[in-house]
Amino acid sequence: MQQDMTRGNTLKLIFFFMMPLLGGNLFQQFYSMVDTFVVGRFIGVQALAAVGTTAPIVFLVFGFVMGLTAGFSVIISQKFGAKDEHSMRKAVAMSLLSAFYLALFISILSIISVRALLDVLNTPYNIIDDAAAYLTILYIGIVATIYYNLLAAILRALGDSRSPLYFLLIASVLNIVGDLLTVIVWDMGVKGVASATIISQGISALLCLIYIRRRYPVLHLKKEDWRMDWSMVGRLLRIGLPSALQFSVCAIGVMVVQAVINNYGSDTVAAYSIGVRIENLVTQPLVTLGMAMVTFSAQNLGGGQLDRVRQGVRSASLLAVLFALGIFLLIFFIKDEMVMLFVDGNQTMVVQQSTQYLMTVSYFFIPLGFIFVFRNTAQGLGSGLIPMLSSIQELLFRTLAALTLPALLSYQGIVLSSPLAWCAATILLIIAYKIQMRKLNQMINQ
Repeated sequence: MQQDMTRGNTLKLIFFFMMPLLGGNLFQQFYSMVDTFVVGRFIGVQALAAVGTTAPIVFLVFGFVMGLTAGFSVIISQKFGAKDEHSMRKAVAMSLLSAFYLALFISILSIISVRALLDVLNTPYNIIDDAAAYLTILYIGIVATIYYNLLAAILRALGDSRSPLYFLLIASVLNIVGDLLTVIVWDMGVKGVASATIISQGISALLCLIYIRRRYPVLHLKKEDWRMDWSMVGRLLRIGLPSALQFSVCAIGVMVVQAVINNYGSDTVAAYSIGVRIENLVTQPLVTLGMAMVTFSAQNLGGGQLDRVRQGVRSASLLAVLFALGIFLLIFFIKDEMVMLFVDGNQTMVVQQSTQYLMTVSYFFIPLGFIFVFRNTAQGLGSGLIPMLSSIQELLFRTLAALTLPALLSYQGIVLSSPLAWCAATILLIIAYKIQMRKLNQMINQ
C-alpha cells in the first residue's frame, strides 16, 4: 500500500516504514548466508574462499545496479510527493527503458573483465577457476537483478515498503531450495549456487511486475508515457549514475582490501569472508534506515517541507545510535556461535580471525549508521554528488589504511581499514548535509 510520508510523526513513520524493508533485507542476507553455509559445509573451505574472494567484485557490479535503481526512484518519489502523477509515470517508463539498456551493457562488460579483475586481486591459483565460474553466471543474470531491484525501488518510492518484503521472501525460499538442489542433489558446485541466486531473482521480479500491474492503477503506463523523453532520462541519470558510482567507488576500496587479504592465504580469506557476511547481516537495521530516509526526504522535498526533513534526520540519527548499540551487544555475546554456523569449530584460525574482525568493527557501528542516514538523505534531496564524494573519501581512507596498517598490525590493520573509512566519511556527510539544507532553504524562500 502506498504511503504519504509528508504527514505524521517522523519517528514513527520512519521506523514503521523501515521495518518491512528490514525484514526483506534480512531475508536477502539470509539467503546470501545460506549460499555461504551450503558452500562451506557441502563443498569445502576452498570453495568458500572462492565465493568469498568474489565479494568485492560482486559489490562493484551489483552495488552499481542497486545504486542506479535507488537513484531512479528518487525522481519517482519526488513526483509522488508533489502529487504529479503524469511526471511520475513518465519517470517510471524512462527508468524501465534505461535500466534495460544499461543492464545489457553492464552484463557484457562484466563478463569480459571477470578474469582480469580476479588477477588484479591476487586471487590464489587454487580458487580462481571457481571464483570466475561463480561470477560469470551472476553476470549473465544481471538483467533479472536490475529489474528486481528497480521494481522494488518503485514500490518504495510510493511509500510501499511491505510488498517488496513479500517478493524477497519468495526469492529467499526459491534460492534456498535452489542451493540445496544444485549443490547437494545435482553436484553443480559454486555454479549451482550462482544459478539459484539468479533464477530466484528473475522469478521474483516477474511476480513483482504482475503485482504492480494489478494493484497500482496509478502506475499503469500509457502509450505516451513510453515516448522517449531525453530530459527525463537526463534527470534520472544525473541522480542514478552518481548514486551507482557511489557504490562502485566503495567497492574499489573493498577490492583493495581483498587484494591484501588474498596474500594471507585461503584460510584468512575464508575468515574475512565470514566476518563480512555476518557484518552485512547484523547491520541491516542501519542499511534499511538509510533506505527509508531516501523515500522520506524525497517525498518531503517534493512537498516543499524541509523542516520535516530536518525532523526526520534527527529521528533517524537517534534510531541509528540505538540500533548500533544493540548490534554491538549481539556480537559481543554470540560472535563465536555466529561464526561456527559457517565452519567447524576445529578450523581454529578461521574462527579466531572471524571473531576478531567482528569485535573490531562493532565498535564503529554508530558512525556507520550516520553514514546511511546522511548519505541517503542527501540522495533523496536530489544530490548525487554528495554521496559520491563521501564514497571517494571512503575509498581513499580504506586504501591508505589497507596498504599501510598491515605492516604495523598485520591482520588487525586490514580489519581497521573499513572503520577508519566510516569515521572519515561521516564527518564529510554531516558537513555536506548542513550546506545542502541551507542551499535548498534559500531556493524555496526565493
